[in-house]
Amino acid sequence: MNKSLKSLFVLAVAGLFAASVQAQSTPKVCVVDMAKLYDGHFKTEEQNTKLRTDQQKAEDELKKLNDEGNALVKQAQDLQEQLKNATLTDAAKTKTQQDLQAKAEEIQRKQNDVNNFRANTQRQLQQRINTFKQLLLEEISKIAVDIAKSKGATLLLDKSGPSLIGISNIIYFDSSYDITEDVAKVINKDRPAGSAAAPAASAAKPAAKPAAGKDSAPSVSFPVSK
Repeated sequence: MNKSLKSLFVLAVAGLFAASVQAQSTPKVCVVDMAKLYDGHFKTEEQNTKLRTDQQKAEDELKKLNDEGNALVKQAQDLQEQLKNATLTDAAKTKTQQDLQAKAEEIQRKQNDVNNFRANTQRQLQQRINTFKQLLLEEISKIAVDIAKSKGATLLLDKSGPSLIGISNIIYFDSSYDITEDVAKVINKDRPAGSAAAPAASAAKPAAKPAAGKDSAPSVSFPVSK
């Protein structure tokens, strides 16, 4: 092989190597909206329905406890009125004061029951939400990664969350690299017949945490003087 052929061969090999390195080092990026996928998943809708039902049951129970507490308050107020009766004997007055003291203690126990029930219910509902969300996002993420890989992507970014300074993590992207709808079709392919269509992300987000920190039942107030 003469020098010119050797030179051409070396240049060709070098060119192929450079092209290979460039192809390997140039990432292909896809983006996905995880919040939209989570909110629009039929399992999220089913979970939200269950949570709303359980939350309503908890509010009904809380109302029952409130009513019981308010009944105790009424009984304590009646005892207070009795103490105002000037015709009461000392023995009767002492007995009424003792009854009032016992009623006040019963009211305090009921107040504690209400507070404990409210706190425990909120904690349990929040734990259910967190566990469900974690598992479902893991499921969605796996499907999103599989779809991204099938499109030759080497990097998948979530466009749903803001950065630390409050702006989108992705400033610009070509919409052709957005695989959100592709993932949505896969995760909702088993949607039960008759189930409502996937809601828009903006409409679904408030329902994602129907019981987180919510306390819509009336609180108990026990304004009883000892």
